[in-house]
Amino acid sequence: MTFNVYTLVILGALVGGNLLQLLGDLLNLRHLDPQLPEEFRGDWDDDAYARSQAYTRECTRFGLVRSGFDLIVLLCFWFAGGFGWLAAWALGLGWGSVGTGLAFIGALSLGSRLLALPFQLYSIFVIEERFGFNRTSAATFWSDQAKGLVVTLLLAVPLLAAILAFLESAGPAAWLWCWFATTAFLLLALVIGPTWIMPLFNKFRPLEEGELRAALLAYAQSARFPLDDVYVMDGSKRSTKANAFFTGFGRNKRVALFDTLIASQSTDELVAVVAHEVGHYKRHHILLRALVSIAHFGLLFWLLSLFLDRVGLFAAFGVAEPSVWAGLVFFMILYSPVELALSLVSNAFSRRNELEADEFAARTTGGVEPLISALKKLSAENLSNLTPHPLHVLLHHSHPPLWRRIAALRTTAAAQP
Repeated sequence: MTFNVYTLVILGALVGGNLLQLLGDLLNLRHLDPQLPEEFRGDWDDDAYARSQAYTRECTRFGLVRSGFDLIVLLCFWFAGGFGWLAAWALGLGWGSVGTGLAFIGALSLGSRLLALPFQLYSIFVIEERFGFNRTSAATFWSDQAKGLVVTLLLAVPLLAAILAFLESAGPAAWLWCWFATTAFLLLALVIGPTWIMPLFNKFRPLEEGELRAALLAYAQSARFPLDDVYVMDGSKRSTKANAFFTGFGRNKRVALFDTLIASQSTDELVAVVAHEVGHYKRHHILLRALVSIAHFGLLFWLLSLFLDRVGLFAAFGVAEPSVWAGLVFFMILYSPVELALSLVSNAFSRRNELEADEFAARTTGGVEPLISALKKLSAENLSNLTPHPLHVLLHHSHPPLWRRIAALRTTAAAQP
């Protein structure tokens, strides 16, 4: 490898990004308040609050170990000439540019996946087990790994092959062709994800006839939301944690409730939760998120086109012969500070969207208390951190802190006639 301006920029980005994350995590730990906030008295007990803080500490410390390990492995592989050696190995296969690129990137991805396995196992079978969340069996875990690998091979590998082919042969317009291909893939995933991919990992069944189904369908009709059915997902197959989500477009859109959520919430609370998900649709958050992702990919590929032939970038990683496949990997590492900055903006928009969906739910259900009650129950059952530090929120949170959501809901209630 050669120490040049690219080396210094990438080192600064990697180390600086990790130090920023470290600062956010340490401040978050120091911000833990041993006293249960007054707003949550009666909804949380002291034991649950103490367990939530212990869970936050455990997860944070584990995350610090993992991020530190990942950084050290990357730096050691880089400084030991690993990228140069792997590029020479891939070229030696004689598979042509696209095949060589798939081998190079596939080897890096497989190595990363294998290194992540011990951390995944510890997180699920030690930390989540210790705090009573885990219901994932060993068979389910390994089945998920195998299915995830198959889905990647069937979907992501053809996309990557197309990107490499465009970068190799499409000239100055290559970044546009890559953008178009990625956009088509993203839209395809939104269409087939709810009906083809997600059922590979979880079972979805229509909510059975009864009070809850009638209430949810009646709400959807009152909100003018075209909903043929509500689905129940077997979230208890992996965890006791509860959730709900909305995904997809057109006929493939789907509102799904975890079975664990249904077991712990009243009908009014579940209607409020579904109303929140409907709010995302009505406020066009799903469409806006897709458009932002498309714009993001456009920016990424345009910037990639500016750096793909920079000899200094390859020299920084110890690769003597420039190639589009190695350049793609090296650019993604160089791009990390831009990715971090964009994630801050993305998280901020997401938090705003959550407040808008809350406001929609409160307005269309006629009150805020069912949603507040549902959110408090979810926070207690999931051992959420009730007092996150602002920097940690800025860096990591796609949802506002619960106290912020409750305050916004009470403001909404006060403004209603």
